[in-house]
Amino acid sequence: MSEPKTPTPTPAGDTYKGWVFKWTNYIKGYQRRWFVLSNGLLSYYRTQAEMGHTCRGTINLATATITVDDACNFVISNGGAQTYHLKASCEVERQRWITALELAKAKAARMQAESDDSGDDFSPSSTPAAPGQGGASQNSEVQSALRTLGSKVEDLSTCNDLISKHGSALQRSLSELDSLRLTGEAGDKIRQVTERATLFRITSNAMINACRDFLALAQAHSKRWQKALQSEREQRVRLEETLEQLAKQHNHLERAFRGAAQANATTDNKSAAGPGKGEASDEDDENEFFDAMEEAPEFITVPADPQFHKRSSSNVSGFNSEMCADDQSLNEEPLAMNQESPSQELVPLKKRRTRIPDKPNYSLNLWSIMKNCIGKELSKIPMPVNFNEPISMLQRLSEDLEYHELLDKASKCQSSLEQMCYVAAFSVSSYSTTVHRTGKPFNPLLGETFELDRRRESGYRSLCEQVSHHPPAAAHHVISDRGWTLRQEITVASKFRGKYLSIMPLGTIHAIFEKGNNHYTWKKVTTTVHNIIVGKLWIDQSGEIDVVNHTTGDRCHLKFAPYSYFSRDVARKVTGVVMDKDGKAHYVLSGTWDEKMEFSRVMQSSRGGENGTEGKQKTVYQTLKAREVWRRNPLPEGAETMYYFTALALTLNEPEDGIAPTDSRRRPDQRLMEDGRWDEANSEKQRLEEKQRSVRREREREAASQRTSSQSEEGAPHDNYQALWFERCEDRITGEQVHIYKGGYWEAKDRGLWEGCPDIF
Repeated sequence: MSEPKTPTPTPAGDTYKGWVFKWTNYIKGYQRRWFVLSNGLLSYYRTQAEMGHTCRGTINLATATITVDDACNFVISNGGAQTYHLKASCEVERQRWITALELAKAKAARMQAESDDSGDDFSPSSTPAAPGQGGASQNSEVQSALRTLGSKVEDLSTCNDLISKHGSALQRSLSELDSLRLTGEAGDKIRQVTERATLFRITSNAMINACRDFLALAQAHSKRWQKALQSEREQRVRLEETLEQLAKQHNHLERAFRGAAQANATTDNKSAAGPGKGEASDEDDENEFFDAMEEAPEFITVPADPQFHKRSSSNVSGFNSEMCADDQSLNEEPLAMNQESPSQELVPLKKRRTRIPDKPNYSLNLWSIMKNCIGKELSKIPMPVNFNEPISMLQRLSEDLEYHELLDKASKCQSSLEQMCYVAAFSVSSYSTTVHRTGKPFNPLLGETFELDRRRESGYRSLCEQVSHHPPAAAHHVISDRGWTLRQEITVASKFRGKYLSIMPLGTIHAIFEKGNNHYTWKKVTTTVHNIIVGKLWIDQSGEIDVVNHTTGDRCHLKFAPYSYFSRDVARKVTGVVMDKDGKAHYVLSGTWDEKMEFSRVMQSSRGGENGTEGKQKTVYQTLKAREVWRRNPLPEGAETMYYFTALALTLNEPEDGIAPTDSRRRPDQRLMEDGRWDEANSEKQRLEEKQRSVRREREREAASQRTSSQSEEGAPHDNYQALWFERCEDRITGEQVHIYKGGYWEAKDRGLWEGCPDIF
């Protein structure tokens, strides 16, 4: 049986293929099989056509042994589990396979060893030397060794050329002898010599190529090791400098703390309200500590003198009567509404669901979709439901009411400054539901609504409506029987930056309290989704929030610290200071946006000196013992299989009777996704989006016809869409053009009349 000729194996080749006879059993004996050698693995098939679908067996050469039986037979074994008895058509063919197998085995073993040693440290001999001494000598030694290796390989290459030249001449001479048609023993000898010469040429070529590969590998590894060594030297120098700086700063911090304690003791002995004189210089030293490795905090808090708790308002100088009254209320009634218990009056009448179907295990590569969307607006990227969670953005917006009790408590506060603490904590609590929520909510369709009627259980009613599609904007209005109203219009701007995704909510949130007519406003911070390309997705919140009371002028400045690898603070940290209209601090807030927030009453404050060349100043606040104002509710059991939904989020998409036909609970693609039918959900999502596009084109045609009839292109709108339950007007507080609830929804629900609702689903 004639064998197809295969190319001569070379060390640089990635694949070697050919027909080889393999021992099967004593009945069939040796059978011809198609063998493929690739990436250190030897696989075989019955035919070449089987390569695409059926592999009969594979052996890893990294741990295999290769032995030669006779002129044509050889054996490959990995220690007993797999053994291939093979036979080539001739001795030359066998040697080609042996050479290719040995080279592949060496390469596989080398790659495995490199993989095992990739995390090991350098040997003692590679300990970094001083930058100006050992580095130059080591570099010269490496270059000298490389030059020597290069010259040797050039010699080998010259020998290879000579061997090829003389080998070809010998081959021609042998061919001429073979053409003489000699018979008998002379012909057999000539054929034997020809095979030996071919074998010698194959082995010589393999040796030369292996030497060339060794040189290339040595050069590549030398550059990598040299670069890694230099990087380690630089890192070591940086760490030594940082450690020295930290030691100095730690000493300064201890001195500052001792100075503050001595100043407090002196103040108490002399019954004086002001800080000691020696405090400022120590505080200057302390300021250097906070600027060392991370962004500096704007203030420092230290415990106040315990006697502050015992003094009456008339005996403490430096505090007005309002502050002392607030302090007394905080000590006696930490939560302003503890004396009342609304939950006893309002008993839930409906049992809400506590589970949804588990999330299916569908694998889909986010990077395969997002790589073509770098720099684009997220709302304009068509994405399958595989990356969504089964709620809409309107429902996600309603999740801000997860901790509505904070607003209930705020409505009962006697002091606007104490009320500000609860409002600020409420602004932080809305982010606690996002810590594990990496899924994207459904983009609402234009005209889509969502109601959250918890009047019987919690005393509030909430309504959201998608009032604009480009840019996407949602209006939200909440009215509570417990004395507060919440409204907002949020437009989400987002950009995909390759490694991370930035989500910037634009718009102002308003909280209005009937008692005192206090009107608060604030904005949201930036949300960042990390590890889009590789790794586990995780979310961070960063930025600053100013909660402003437009009635009294009070202000709370909250700072969400971004995650930093070098930070020594707790992750997801939030800090803030509540000040009156004159800029005097009354409360300090601290905590994390995913766990809890605490507030402390400020007793005294002192200003630090300038900090280095930046000219920044720190304020040291002496505070009473911190009190917890908010703590995150634990997630339901099994939340990891239910998109990490909270107890409230699990009920948002629960079907209800009497809701509007445009409610998110009626959205079919969202419902299909919740039920685990993702393929059908994707098809339904495409249908809904195409329907929305056709309706928009129809509106644009109507707007164009209006412009033509009125002959006034500037005065006519491009899109004549108007929201159903909200009307566009100018906000009297911020001056922004916003959508404010105009009424009528709950009345329409009571009557069951939804004639004005569009058909969007």
